[in-house]
Amino acid sequence: MTDQTHTTLESHPDIVEMRERHARAERAASTQQGQAVEALALVTGLYLAASPWIAGFNDLGTLAINNLITGIAYALLLSGFGHAYERTHARAWAAALIGVWTIVAPWVVAGNVDTTRTVVNNIIVGAVALLLALAAGAAASETDRSGRTGMGARGGGRMGRTAR
Repeated sequence: MTDQTHTTLESHPDIVEMRERHARAERAASTQQGQAVEALALVTGLYLAASPWIAGFNDLGTLAINNLITGIAYALLLSGFGHAYERTHARAWAAALIGVWTIVAPWVVAGNVDTTRTVVNNIIVGAVALLLALAAGAAASETDRSGRTGMGARGGGRMGRTAR
């Protein structure tokens, strides 16, 4: 006869891991730094999307459409970053790439769109977007390092370590 250990579902290692991840996500999102980065990233993304009309270069169709699309994408990537903790690092890197793209876009997109107005606007907004994305990644890394000590000692299953 086999001896089977009956455990509750609440003590299953995967459930415990999911709870720990959720707790880390809440810690990352509830810090003042996390909330500030999230709010500023949302404002930055919305400004980037509306910048052709605010800064007055909406007649440059390719750059206006580029800024509209990248601004919406940036705002969606970094708003609520703590709620998708497992993907925070990838989202922060994608948002950083959007920031870099915003900086170089006036010279890369089709048409003669590299006017002083577009260059200054995109460099400033791109730099702010890049810094906020790096701050979001750093906040997630900090929370990950502080929450990882208890999980590493447990070892075992494939969910025992946080993947990056």
